[in-house]
Amino acid sequence: MQIDLNAPDGLTVEAVRQLLASASDDEHTQLRVTKNGIAYLSSGVVGGTDIGDLRFRLETWAKGSGYVGRVAASDEVWVMQIYNALKDNWPNPPFDYIDVY
Repeated sequence: MQIDLNAPDGLTVEAVRQLLASASDDEHTQLRVTKNGIAYLSSGVVGGTDIGDLRFRLETWAKGSGYVGRVAASDEVWVMQIYNALKDNWPNPPFDYIDVY
């Protein structure tokens, strides 16, 4: 699952909800946005590793923390925080690392 931030109907609250729901809380996860505007969740590569093709990334969410998965996707406040982080930082983030807290 990914979100094309360049598509007119790409970034929606529902798309963010589906993105969060698509990941497992059983491993560390990071929301990343490529230079081409593709937002996706990475669980294999997180933190400051392999960031050459990224416009920005959010903090790494530790496994078991509840930031991804179905429960996270049902939290309206959390979904809106992530939606706003994407909306406010694409295409010109002030930094390549964004903290949503």
